[in-house]
Amino acid sequence: MEEKNIRILLQYDGTRYDGWQKQGNTQQTVQGKLEAVLSCLAGGPVEVHGSGRTDAGVHALGQVANFHLPLSVFCGSQTEAADMIRIKNYLNEYLPEDIRVLVAEEARPRFHSRLNALSKTYIYRIETADKNDVFERKYRYGLGKEPDLEIMKRAASILVGTHDFRAFSSLKKTKKSTVRTINRIDIRRDGTQLEILLEGNGFLYNMVRIIVGTLVEAGLLERSVQSVKEALESLDRSLAGRTAPAKGLFLAAVAYEEKIFQSVQ
Repeated sequence: MEEKNIRILLQYDGTRYDGWQKQGNTQQTVQGKLEAVLSCLAGGPVEVHGSGRTDAGVHALGQVANFHLPLSVFCGSQTEAADMIRIKNYLNEYLPEDIRVLVAEEARPRFHSRLNALSKTYIYRIETADKNDVFERKYRYGLGKEPDLEIMKRAASILVGTHDFRAFSSLKKTKKSTVRTINRIDIRRDGTQLEILLEGNGFLYNMVRIIVGTLVEAGLLERSVQSVKEALESLDRSLAGRTAPAKGLFLAAVAYEEKIFQSVQ
């Protein structure tokens, strides 16, 4: 059966979802919601591939996904642009309000949103005031303390580059490589809010949240900068910091050879 490969850029509020990946024990996954709507459109099963499997409670500003639809779905449309607008509008009409498709476009036949990704950018948001903003409480880690940014930046510089990040992963056992490359870690302050941006070629399970938790501990003088280096070299999860809450984490952008896909907002 002839098909078209469709790529979408989407955003979602992960608060009420059990993560991106479809699971047998829950209906509350982003992938599952997308596949249910697309299967109605296509008149048969549709498998959606995401660029990354965000965990329960994690949000996305710029998730990328792709799926194949039979040519019969496109019959009657006058142009490719009209086809893509119709697919985007159909998804946004039937998806829950906390999932929104920003762009739909035809991709090359062999494009795969996860396998072809060159890098991903995550943003982690922290509130240092004594109480979280009422309207942002679902989207920021309410730390309630003021960490030392310069110490956090010094600790972050240790993690930039290509390393084995086994100590910064919740994976208990894996036969796959745990070597990853972090291109940059930027830490910015805006009033009482901190934003940590991490960009790399890939991230292990809970890696971003463990890195953030470790940097926060360093900034609060609960651990030394040297201990971050020691944890990295040890490959021992118990020597790295705590796992920061999921609600502060956003998948912000995914880069491919073609271009970088990121939220327009």
